[in-house]
Amino acid sequence: MDIVSRGFSGRRSPENAKLPPGQYLTTDFPVLSAGPTPHVPLDRWEFTIDDGTRVLQRWDWKSFRDLPSEIITVDLHCVTRWSKLGTSWEGVSLDTILMDVQTDSPYALARSYGDYTTNLPLNDLRNRQAWIAFRFDGKDLAPEHGGPARLLVPHLYLWKSAKWIRGITLIPHDQPGFWESLGYHNYGDPWREQRYSGDE
Repeated sequence: MDIVSRGFSGRRSPENAKLPPGQYLTTDFPVLSAGPTPHVPLDRWEFTIDDGTRVLQRWDWKSFRDLPSEIITVDLHCVTRWSKLGTSWEGVSLDTILMDVQTDSPYALARSYGDYTTNLPLNDLRNRQAWIAFRFDGKDLAPEHGGPARLLVPHLYLWKSAKWIRGITLIPHDQPGFWESLGYHNYGDPWREQRYSGDE
C-alpha cells in the first residue's frame, strides 16, 4: 500500500528557494561516491537491523517491498555545496522499519554494500525524518545513486544518506563512520554549515 506523505512541499522556483548557507542550486543530480559502485542483485539483497551481536530484524527484497511505502518530496543538500530542490522519492519510513525493534541504544551506524558507514543519532531516523528509498523520480533507483536502495535523511548533508544500504547497527555510544573518521562533521546539519569536524 502506497502512502502519500503530508507536509512536504512540492517543486519551487529558484527565486522562491531558501538554501542553507554556502549552497547553490543545481538541476542535475551529481554522482559522488567514496569508492566503486556496488551492483547488488535483488535475489542477494538483504537489509538487517542488529545490535552489534545479534540480528533483530531481517528483510530480503520481497519482504522489504511488502512493507508500506511512501512517496515523499524533499530537498537535498550535499556537503560539496550543491542543493537540489523538490526531489521525489519512494521508500519505506524508518518508523515502519523500527516499529518492532526494542532498544535503549541512542545511536545508529548505517552500513552499506561496499563497506561504507555513517553514524547518526537514532532520533534522527525517527518521526518521519528518514526512509529506505528504492525509487527516484518515478523510476527504480539507479546503482550510481545508491540503488537498489539507499538511506534517505534529507535534513542532514547527503553523505549521511548512505547509498547501497544493507543494514543499521544500533550502538550505545556514538562512533564515526567513513567520512566522519576522515574529518567530516559528526552530525552534518546543512543549516548550521556543519561540514567539517571543527565547525560548530
